[in-house]
Amino acid sequence: MTDSQETPLPTEKSAPADRAENGPFDATEANPVRPYIDIGGVKVLPRDGLNLRLEVEEKTQRIVAVGLDYAESTLQVQPFAAPRSTGLWHETREQIRAQVAGQGGRVEEREGPFGPELLAEVREPAGTRVVRFVGVDGPRWFLRGVIGGAGASSPEAAEQVEDLFRSLVVVRGASPMPPRDLIPLTMPVTPGS
Repeated sequence: MTDSQETPLPTEKSAPADRAENGPFDATEANPVRPYIDIGGVKVLPRDGLNLRLEVEEKTQRIVAVGLDYAESTLQVQPFAAPRSTGLWHETREQIRAQVAGQGGRVEEREGPFGPELLAEVREPAGTRVVRFVGVDGPRWFLRGVIGGAGASSPEAAEQVEDLFRSLVVVRGASPMPPRDLIPLTMPVTPGS
């Protein structure tokens, strides 16, 4: 008799071993004197050539993602609430894989600087585009990133956008939130204002 059950996905957290020292950081780990741009659930360290965009859900006018243009690359980030002891990245990767494949795209899993990541060729109205899906499980949060542009294919540009991703700070907050809920994002507060 064959066992046709699917292998359960791992539930351990997926993050670089040096995450607490080198990021992405939890609010409790961030350098308090650095001049971060505060967007609520995420803080961004300003740098030359960085352009910040907020992605807003039309119906609710809620900010649903932070878009960062840097080094000929795009980085879209979203912070989510997560359980204290288990991670979300393993399950989320499977959902992304199924979604991209369902839309006729191609996906390859590989090991990246943050652990397992997906390299995907996604179909869009204007054609196909190559993107990298990266994720890091932190303490009570999960940070998902989508890297496009040069950072998806050029090692030099990838290094610069990966450094940007590592510099982010996730502000989970103390209020209870169901796992997988988007940590609220707000209009940016500039440093010193």
